[in-house]
Order: sequence, then structure tokens, then C-alpha cells
Amino acid sequence: MVSRWFAFLPNLITIARLVLTPAIIAMITEARWQAAFLIFLVAGASDALDGWLAKTFNLQSELGAVLDPLADKALLISMYVTLAIMGQAPVWLAILIVSRDALIVGGVSVSWFVSRPIRVRPHIASKITTAVQLLLAALILGGAAYGFRLEALETLLIGSVAALTLASATVYLWVWVQHMRP
Repeated sequence: MVSRWFAFLPNLITIARLVLTPAIIAMITEARWQAAFLIFLVAGASDALDGWLAKTFNLQSELGAVLDPLADKALLISMYVTLAIMGQAPVWLAILIVSRDALIVGGVSVSWFVSRPIRVRPHIASKITTAVQLLLAALILGGAAYGFRLEALETLLIGSVAALTLASATVYLWVWVQHMRP
């Protein structure tokens, strides 16, 4: 039998990611790029770790199904908005990312409001989008922290994030429309 503490470990890791988000944002706004980068790496790794633990040891929970995407959205939205404000990421990209997440949250909220709740489960398009968004944010932070810019790679990742964000939004909109049809 799995101990109660171990069974809750993926959720604790997810909560830690939520707690780390304001610390990362504070480091960015204070231009403490190395600290922001290192904390971000820990937060990004925690996203992979909590999912791996939950799947490997069959520790999935309803709380985790809600907390994990919430932590991802809090981290990524905060990151891209702050990076855009600090002039490190394109403003249009931050707007696109926020708009996609608002669309998803809005769709889930509407479905609950009209008593047609939709099950919250990440689509593979969303997982890939999140991974590439994390990679781009890490590249931008690493560049600011250590004084280098891999401009060609950054440009490629910006295009990839934009395309994947639009594709993911389209997938979720399609799933939502299918769910809400009479």
C-alpha cells in the first residue's frame, strides 16, 4: 500500500511549482536573470517530475488533473507577460498565449455554467505546446542570464510556439464545440 504522503507527492510538486512562479517573476522584474533562470529550470523540471510520478506509480487524482494545468498556465502566462513587459519576448506572442489559455478556461467555465461540464484532460497538442513554451522561456531566460542570444533558434522557437499555440487552441475549440453540440 502506498503511503498517504507519497500518494500526494505529485500534487505537492505541482503546488511547489505554483509557489515558485511569483519568485521567478520577482527575479525577472528585478533583472536577477540567473536566479530567475535557475528557479525556472526547477519549476520546469517539476512539471515533468509530477507527471512521471503520477503515471509511473498510478498516483493520478482529480485534484492533480486540475492543479497541474493550473500551475502550467500560471507559470507560462506569468512568464510570457513578464518577459514581454521586460522587452525579452514579443508582446504579440504573450497576447497569443494568454488568449489561448483564456479560450480554454472560458470554454470550461461556460460548459460548467450551462450544466454540461467537460472533463479536464490535456490533449497531446497541449502537452507539446507547453513543452515548447517552456523551452523558449528557458532559452530567453538563459540568454538574459548568461549574456548570449541564439537568435536563429529563438526565432524558430517563437514561430513554433505561435503555431503550436494556435493549433492547440483550435483543437480545444473543436473538442469544446463537439461537446456542446445538442
